Amino acid sequence: MKQFFTFVKKEFYHVFRDRKTLLMLFGLPIAQIMLFGFALTNEIKDSKIMVVDYANDSASKEIIQKLAASDQFELQKSLMSHREIEAAFKQGIVNLAVVFPANFNSDLLSQNSAQIQVIADASDPNKANSLTNYVNNIVRDYQQERVNESQLPYQIQAEIRMLYNPELKGATNFVPGVMALVLVLVCVLMTSISIVREKENGTMEILLVSPFNPFLVIISKAVPYFVLSLINLTVILLLSIFLMEMPFEGSLLLFYAESSLLIIAALSLGLLISNSTDSQQTAMLLALMGMMIPTMLFTGFMFPIENMPVPLRIISNVVPSKWYYIIVKSIMIKGLGFSAIWKETLVLVGMTAFFLFVSFKKFKIRLA
Repeated sequence: MKQFFTFVKKEFYHVFRDRKTLLMLFGLPIAQIMLFGFALTNEIKDSKIMVVDYANDSASKEIIQKLAASDQFELQKSLMSHREIEAAFKQGIVNLAVVFPANFNSDLLSQNSAQIQVIADASDPNKANSLTNYVNNIVRDYQQERVNESQLPYQIQAEIRMLYNPELKGATNFVPGVMALVLVLVCVLMTSISIVREKENGTMEILLVSPFNPFLVIISKAVPYFVLSLINLTVILLLSIFLMEMPFEGSLLLFYAESSLLIIAALSLGLLISNSTDSQQTAMLLALMGMMIPTMLFTGFMFPIENMPVPLRIISNVVPSKWYYIIVKSIMIKGLGFSAIWKETLVLVGMTAFFLFVSFKKFKIRLA
């Protein structure tokens, strides 16, 4: 064990001496969690809108106030006529316009119905649909308030509850996926170049002819990255909770246990790549291209797996990050215990055992 800890200490020295490695190990995860958590989100906030209020009555003013108070909209100004709307859209200073007809409030009182016009820039169809849905929801809320105040004899009310994420924050979906992406990418990338570096530096011969067990060489190279990955995970978790206001409802111990399982699986995969290549450039290329794209596509936090064709859904089952993503959401957001995620945990255990077995089998104890 004394020899083993000496090799582990040597690997720590390798990491701390190389500034590029430190930057990739700690700088890359923080940059990714900030980028995905804030920039890449399916929420639309502070979208610029304008209002044409021909009615100028109490009902139209109340709806305009609700639009201005919403986080999704930033009310630029009120226009006087339709002619100004098209000019505003052409100048690109507005994404949506809402037009209230004359006698809006009187129509509501006399006919119990009224219309408003919502004009959106459909050059971005997804954004236009989202913005019009936001407006519809605000108008629907106002209409429900009017119904309650009028105390009609017959009312049908639909109560909508959004479980686990009532504010529909995009970070709740993206952060668990980014955790999986960061851990897999960094662990695979760092360990994939560890053994190859020994080959390129010519020190692998010394390791293999030494009395030290060759298989302990593999383990000693994985231990430092395992410890540093846990530190990385802690930094990401703190950023998610305190900076992005992510909930954490479940067991912290279970979260770290499941994360450790993914880290070991990723380290094993990185060692497998390292054992199978002869240059650091090849190992880095395989680690980046072979793990980043599948993790982003098949984890489920960017593209719903349910919408994919059957062959791609089958392929997604061999991506470890998919199962970790389900586990993290169940622990952090839903507050579930091990009884709810034992199947996903079993899959990760099987993958980890497979990668470790193949890594040891592929490790060449002879150079020739």
